[in-house]
Amino acid sequence: MRRVVVTGGSCISSLGFDAETAIESLKGLKNRVVRMDAWDIYKQMNTRLAAPILEPLPPYPRKKIRGAGRVAVMGLASADKAIEVAGLTNETALMKSGRMGVAFGSSMGSIDPLLEFFSMLKTYDCSKITATTYIRAMPQTCAVNISVVLGLTGRLVTTNTACTSGSLAIGQAYELIKYGKQDVMIAGGADELDPTESAVFDTLFATSTKNDHPELSPAAYDKDRDGLVIGEGAGALVLEEYEHAKARGAKIYAELVGFGSNTDGEHITQPKKETMQHALELAIEDSGLSADAIGYVNGHGTATHHGDIAESWATYNALKQRAVPLSSLKSYVGHTLGACGGIEAWLAINMMNRGWFSPNLNLRNVDPECAPLDYITGSGREMDVEYIMSNNFAFGGINTSLIFKRV
Repeated sequence: MRRVVVTGGSCISSLGFDAETAIESLKGLKNRVVRMDAWDIYKQMNTRLAAPILEPLPPYPRKKIRGAGRVAVMGLASADKAIEVAGLTNETALMKSGRMGVAFGSSMGSIDPLLEFFSMLKTYDCSKITATTYIRAMPQTCAVNISVVLGLTGRLVTTNTACTSGSLAIGQAYELIKYGKQDVMIAGGADELDPTESAVFDTLFATSTKNDHPELSPAAYDKDRDGLVIGEGAGALVLEEYEHAKARGAKIYAELVGFGSNTDGEHITQPKKETMQHALELAIEDSGLSADAIGYVNGHGTATHHGDIAESWATYNALKQRAVPLSSLKSYVGHTLGACGGIEAWLAINMMNRGWFSPNLNLRNVDPECAPLDYITGSGREMDVEYIMSNNFAFGGINTSLIFKRV
């Protein structure tokens, strides 16, 4: 089995398009949640909150992205940025070698092309269907567009597992390198903001309705939280076999030493703390570490009642009932769904390397039903940490855990 290291990464979100900007934004202790006035037309939807990307995405020639909707363009932009950070932009031979691939996911494809299919079924008019309608809407649109634009000929893995799309992609890419199937992988996830995504959680009474005070939400792990806020973005890591990275003189940001994943097998939307805990234990077992080696946990932290409670107890019990420091980045950028695993992993790695970890915004009174973890508050915390854990949990009872080592 081979060592797997992180040689590049990206985090396209409402915090900015690079790690340096994002970390400075985190230190500013302000979220990027806004009131979406345009959503007032949806009278039956309770929430008006979201965390959109306000900057324009990088421009691409139309010929390159004619089969890409917004979600795929975000995914491609994150992959490009990660490759740039890794110093692989001009490595055409590697990309064509079959030893470099992509693992990338999203909750689904773009929403707009679905309206073209809807028009056909409701009005019997096929004129809106184009050669790219399905390509923009298909679940694998991010992974396919990345592979085509970059010319990758290695493995392609698509992980369309909602909120674990990014982290599951990273985990599966890690295993492909660890067991010798690939040398380099671009791995992560993306999701675009659309009111239908907020409506999904709104029908479950899981969205925040602090519509007149977007700065106060979400509030993960707080007893007065009232639900999640949807964001958008994309995040990617470049994973590389250690000797391969060393031979080309690559900068190594972290080593990925553990991955665990499983499913609850009981309910699609109700989390189960026992199997969540087991996923974390699988990552610890894979890493060969003792549970007390983990110095910080980047939590999923959706600010939903059942999710926060189940996650906190799974974390507490997996880490041998230790009050490990924990914070969630969703209090800044909202829940970016398929993107969160990539965004959160890359930002957590950067915080580890800087020795500063962001606090949980809006956490004033920890819910007494949550486990007694060390929830970071205030202005953040300076810590010298060698191992961190990043966890995500999704609809379908899909659980993931990643462990990174500082290098």
